[in-house]
Amino acid sequence: MVVEHDLEAADLTNRTRAAAAAYLGGQPNEVALVDSTTQGLALIYHGLRLAPGQEILTTTHDHYATHEAIRLAIERSGAKTRRIALYEAPHIASRDEIVARLRRAIRPETRVVGLTWVHSSTGVTLPIRQLADAVADANRGRADRDRALLIVDGVHGFGSKDHAAAELGCDFFAAGTHKWIFAPRGTGIVWARAENWALVRPTIPTFSAFEPYVAWMDQRAPDGPTQASWVSPGGFKPYEHQWAMAEAFDFHRRIGRGRVAERIAALNSQCKEGLARIPGVTLHTPSDPALSAGIICFDVAGLKPDVVVKRLLAKKVIASQSPYKLSHARLAPSLVNTEEEVDTALAAVRSLS
Repeated sequence: MVVEHDLEAADLTNRTRAAAAAYLGGQPNEVALVDSTTQGLALIYHGLRLAPGQEILTTTHDHYATHEAIRLAIERSGAKTRRIALYEAPHIASRDEIVARLRRAIRPETRVVGLTWVHSSTGVTLPIRQLADAVADANRGRADRDRALLIVDGVHGFGSKDHAAAELGCDFFAAGTHKWIFAPRGTGIVWARAENWALVRPTIPTFSAFEPYVAWMDQRAPDGPTQASWVSPGGFKPYEHQWAMAEAFDFHRRIGRGRVAERIAALNSQCKEGLARIPGVTLHTPSDPALSAGIICFDVAGLKPDVVVKRLLAKKVIASQSPYKLSHARLAPSLVNTEEEVDTALAAVRSLS
């Protein structure tokens, strides 16, 4: 059942999947359409068949959405979870340190490795391709039922980095699209190859596939392994928002993912270099563009992050506060900004220090 059998709506949904797949480097039938990164992560963690004694390995740097999705999933399955730190000081984090720490942490009972591409707490960008290789090395000799699966929260790298998500080496990739892709709120995707979707039990009835609906009418279980469309949550949604994702992906593709990433990196380098020169400002995000993306975390001596955000807003500069126990002020120069706007933001921060 696709929006109550509306063929035009079905075509729009298929066009959205196709546009997403073209951008992330996969196939349309590998893409589930979801409402957010949070929903996508929950559908995967809750859908995997975890056994008592198996574990989900994640990090201390991850967002509430990842930690809470994992907590709720293991309560149901009897599995366990463990968190590790991939770096101590974000501004001097290195690729070698991050990869080595993950390698040491993977155990025989590790069934899932949950990582975030760009840490919204510090701005650190993980080398996902190298971390995927570390997981692959740990899987050598393991039976399929024991293979460690790599799940990535990709929201702050998706649309800001020049990497095709389907080529990062992860097993599942979830990302909302209202941030760096510029689609409407309430939109997102989960990507996985067909063999990985087969490992997932759908959580919410779908309106995006005929087989589960026909099976319900025939009073039987759906025929065949789980497919991406079976995991797309049903319910009556603001479909025009979901379908608008296609235009957002096409917009990025017309500019070119490489050009977008280059522009964001240049503006962020300008901003980081400027912040580093301001007395009283502590920059937490790595200066290396390979280990950072579009989020810059910093502190102003003597001012709490929420105060920094309010005072910058009074100067018509939009900043945010990282939603973690250890919080920092954040700036995020993006595709819509100019060099002059970055200079204006730096001047505003300088006036606070």
